[in-house]
Amino acid sequence: MRKLLIWLPLALFVGFFILFASGLLKPDGRVITSKQVGKTLPDFTLPPAASDRPALMSRELVTGKPRLLNIFASWCVPCAAEAPQLLALKRAGVEIDAIAIRDAREDVDRFLARYGNPYARIGLDARSSVQIALGSSGVPESFVIDGKGRIAYQHVGDIRADDIPMILQQLEDAR
Repeated sequence: MRKLLIWLPLALFVGFFILFASGLLKPDGRVITSKQVGKTLPDFTLPPAASDRPALMSRELVTGKPRLLNIFASWCVPCAAEAPQLLALKRAGVEIDAIAIRDAREDVDRFLARYGNPYARIGLDARSSVQIALGSSGVPESFVIDGKGRIAYQHVGDIRADDIPMILQQLEDAR
């Protein structure tokens, strides 16, 4: 009996290691989506976040045609990484608006000067209240808004080059 008790800690360690390794090697594959997808945008009015762009109001996203709403921050490294893709979407004719989260106008201006500005309007969400109302969990995050102001699709994380065709398809589907 004593010999078995000596090996028990090692057996437990090996068991936990196998359990942990199997979780890493075989990811769950679940996609996190907002419960707001399919619902109307929450009503909001945000002050301008950049010196050269107007403020953002939810009613301005009800234009009769789909738009992309990007949640970003000047302090967000993945937001800088997705900037070229947003510029490519703008060149493809996509209208993009943005909400800057917990930011300062000077910092947003510097970010846009460095990485480019694909946005028509940028609102400043200083307390993340609109971000939370949208069901957004972090930055960057993007939403396809249909022409009636409904959230048609949510993209969690930065938009990468291989995501562009899918985003364009989501915008087309939202027509």
